[in-house]
Amino acid sequence: MKVDVRHSGDVIIVDLRGGLVAGVGDEMLREVMNALVAEGWKGILLNLSGVPRIDSAGIGELVASVRMANRLGSRTKLLHVIGRVRDVLELSQVLPLLDVHDSEQEALAAFAGDPALGIDVGTEEAADGAASDA
Repeated sequence: MKVDVRHSGDVIIVDLRGGLVAGVGDEMLREVMNALVAEGWKGILLNLSGVPRIDSAGIGELVASVRMANRLGSRTKLLHVIGRVRDVLELSQVLPLLDVHDSEQEALAAFAGDPALGIDVGTEEAADGAASDA
């Protein structure tokens, strides 16, 4: 799995590419989410447009990561949940539990609409340490 990180104002956008599956994919997601929450990001947008498949380990880590972020005061939204990934999340009845958006602008607006977060959704910039490979 490959991960690119960029931000738009106070929202960090994580572009995931590759399978969110047992082994590398689920571990990479856990590491990235732990690091972002530790850095103090309050708005995390996971872009799944480059994720062609997900398995039970990936589903488990996705749910665990979202719950962990919420518990520690961050909010996580998903972007471009498409194809087989959407089908698997629907069949597993996880999709309705997640905050999913079809466009980046829509997702950023949803962050801006949450006054508890106090998030600015300014212009997009690449974050330091912008890419990881696994």
